[in-house]
Parts: sequence; structure tokens; C-alpha cells
Amino acid sequence: MRVMVLVKATADSEAGHRPEPFFSQMMAAMDRFNDELRAAGALVMAAGLVESSAGKRVLFDGEARSVIDGPFPHPEELVAGFWLWDVASMDAALAWVQRCPNPMPGPSIIEVRPLH
Repeated sequence: MRVMVLVKATADSEAGHRPEPFFSQMMAAMDRFNDELRAAGALVMAAGLVESSAGKRVLFDGEARSVIDGPFPHPEELVAGFWLWDVASMDAALAWVQRCPNPMPGPSIIEVRPLH
């Protein structure tokens, strides 16, 4: 089963706030976690995303298209990073997520969604 694992953004991550020493320690812990995923054959892909201020949205309305420049509102609804995992089940994915280092200095959310 393939799942997309989404690290939800926060107001701080959208502002580019990367406090030290937290950020360096978290990245080192995340590298170790990714190495474990890779060794288990679960990791397909992983990446962090830059702040939404560098992004664009394309709105579709019938044949019409319009482009909206970031930053986008509601940071808690945005994605700051993602993994694509190949795991045996949703329970297996949740077990991995529960082992994951906290990706933010404060409260954070990681969402897991199966692929079609």
C-alpha cells in the first residue's frame, strides 16, 4: 500500500522561522528516521517544501484559468513537506509516523493518506 505522508505547515514554518539549535537537531533526527525508512524498504520519496510565498495556485473555472501568487492564508491547511511510503497497511504507516521526530518546534500535525 502506498501512502502520502504530509507534514502540515505552521505559522512559524510559513514565516521561514527555523530556530537553532532545534532545526539542526530535528534535521539530524529526520535524516536518521529517513535512513530507517529506507533500510526497511518503505521510503519511496521525501522532500520539504519552501514557504508558500514562493508558490502559485492555478484556479480553474470551466475553460478559464487564473494564477494566484503566494503566500497563501491558513498555514495550518498548507503542507510543509511530504513522504511517499510503500507500507503493508495503514497501521504500519501509523506506526512509522508515531516514531517520527516532531518536525516543528511546537505542536505539529502529520497527515497520512492512501493513494488510489
